[in-house]
Amino acid sequence: MEDHATRQPDLTPPGDLARRDFVARSVAAGLAATLASAEAAGLDVVETDVEIKTPDGTCDAAFIHPKTGTYAGVLIWPDAFGLRPSMRQIARRLAAEGYSVLVPNPFYRVAKAPFSDASAFDFQNAADMAKLRPLMASVTAAGHAEKDAAAYVAFLDARPEVNKARKIGTQGYCMGGPLVVKTAAALPDRIGAGASFHGGGLVTANPDSPHLLAPRIKARMYFGIASNDDTRQPDAKDKLREAFAAAKVPAEIEVYAGALHGWCVPDMPLQNGVPIYNKPDAERAWGKLLALYKLALA
Repeated sequence: MEDHATRQPDLTPPGDLARRDFVARSVAAGLAATLASAEAAGLDVVETDVEIKTPDGTCDAAFIHPKTGTYAGVLIWPDAFGLRPSMRQIARRLAAEGYSVLVPNPFYRVAKAPFSDASAFDFQNAADMAKLRPLMASVTAAGHAEKDAAAYVAFLDARPEVNKARKIGTQGYCMGGPLVVKTAAALPDRIGAGASFHGGGLVTANPDSPHLLAPRIKARMYFGIASNDDTRQPDAKDKLREAFAAAKVPAEIEVYAGALHGWCVPDMPLQNGVPIYNKPDAERAWGKLLALYKLALA
């Protein structure tokens, strides 16, 4: 299936070919391992590029599902680099486990899927960061995620590959974490499970902080927190735990010791010369995700 993402200019500084080659090899190895795991699951999957009408326009997305049968639907909220090969591979792996999976381009209001991968991105580079901010703002603006979630779930429910008698799951990475919470709160009767991996901005001092949505959620939740995120905001896990406990919403919250923000996604760039992607912890998180879906989407 052709990937319609638009390739960005090479952001790797000239002369840094060793670093570039190392990152490229790491990304390729991570994606290959993800694809191999999908094949090992034994279900053939079909991947289709689709368009979804929303109140604000047309969203380009990938829809991936087993070749035959009907399955619980899953909505994946990507990280700040959006719909790209690594997110498609995560979706393919999940579909091979027996789910019908939608991965939207969350930035459709601004552009078609804008990145091909994240490996050459430099979080310390102001010009690189300037490219992300308007993209992220287009989906994090008040009310946007909720409108989008309703359209995406309606798309899933209209597909013959989705078993509408089963609840829908949703998972998100980095900025996708809060979008998972907003989705579960906006569609409480349809969302049965939500998982956030290295989610950013789950707990803030603002009156619209995602953790305050706990009373509106009926889904079973999982929050996997990066070690460095926990260091920066050590009380976030406690506030999350308190909010969901008070709302009587089942939620598992844990910190992945030593794991960096972004550890689940294979094409993450290096951070201070250290790979962000951490395969052992990513596999541990994957096991948590599958256990959550098996329990909550039956």
